Amino acid sequence: MAFLAVIFVLAAGVVAWLTVRPLPEAPAPEPLPPRPPLVVVEDLPQLAGQLERWGGSGAFTGGVLVARGDQVLFRQVYGYADRNLGKPLALDSRFRLASVSKQFTAAAILRLQDEGVLTVDDPVCRWVEDCPAAWAPIRLHHLLSHTSGIPDLMARPGWGLRRVTPATSEQLTVESAQYGLQFPPGTKVRYNNAAYNLLGHVVQKASGLPLQDYLRDAFFVPLAMADTGFEDDRSDVVMGYANLGGPPSPQPDHNVSIIPGAGALYSTLDDLLVWNRALHGGTLLSPESYSQMIADHAPADTPDERGRPRRDWGYGLFVNSLGRRVRPDFLDRQIYHTGSWSGFRNLATHQPEGDVTVIVLSNNYHQREAVFQLSQQGMAEALGRAFPTAMAR
Repeated sequence: MAFLAVIFVLAAGVVAWLTVRPLPEAPAPEPLPPRPPLVVVEDLPQLAGQLERWGGSGAFTGGVLVARGDQVLFRQVYGYADRNLGKPLALDSRFRLASVSKQFTAAAILRLQDEGVLTVDDPVCRWVEDCPAAWAPIRLHHLLSHTSGIPDLMARPGWGLRRVTPATSEQLTVESAQYGLQFPPGTKVRYNNAAYNLLGHVVQKASGLPLQDYLRDAFFVPLAMADTGFEDDRSDVVMGYANLGGPPSPQPDHNVSIIPGAGALYSTLDDLLVWNRALHGGTLLSPESYSQMIADHAPADTPDERGRPRRDWGYGLFVNSLGRRVRPDFLDRQIYHTGSWSGFRNLATHQPEGDVTVIVLSNNYHQREAVFQLSQQGMAEALGRAFPTAMAR
């Protein structure tokens, strides 16, 4: 009996030890590369000279960042975050991204594809309740590539009222379903904010999270993009302006609720560099999904644009030789997107062979040409091309 008692005690001890023994720790995630210090960098002298002239005269207000890989070559801001308060822009000022946001929505769909939740070949009607019969042939691919035929927000009656009226994602989806198609899906390409709002709705249905929460959990938190998110009245986004005669006029009525999947994000120069490094560096999406994102999905008969070779229409991104539009020109292919909404004008572009990223964010809607020229001047100087001095006409 004593022997059995000893065995029982030992067995109980072993069971207890196994019960309380801590499980092996999961392997730690790979650490993010350290961010470059948030300081002014002006290692591109020709670009610095241009911005000294334009920033000083008010021809450009905003921020410019140029990087080769993780090395920041240029980071500087010019002008005011709030002219009435005399508050200058800072290196970490938050700007409204407008349509630069579309690549985030596209990446969310492609991440869900990588997770096996959906595919870009899914019918839209799989994810939309009360789907109109006209949408039966539309695939997520058509929404992503601007080839769905669904009329854009700005192509509908009553755009002026819709522009200033808040809406939910569900309301926008119902409104889109009320209109017939402008062309059979896949036969033409036409830029489409309504399609990206629908994609945001699909992300919510497929993931169970609102688009902003899915982007936060899938991308912003893992990448430590603490200054990126969906804009609201507490986001501390700088004031946007427009040139309407006289001094630049504030544009406080942003109403990004009507472009939730198409243009509602804010971010900073450095957060966008982190995003571009992760997206184009292959750490966000599978190689297959990334290839789909930057492929050309426009119909073969899509015409050239304004006498120049047309852009490639990817998913939330375009590809083209933007340097053709400046003089002297250069032909390096760039992966990019522009953005303009309610006081802001932006361009973020990446040249993969040279691994050069250029981000230009302006809080003045009417500085389109300055934003474009600065982006190509920064790109050309970083790549060692001749420095452009003018736009091509």
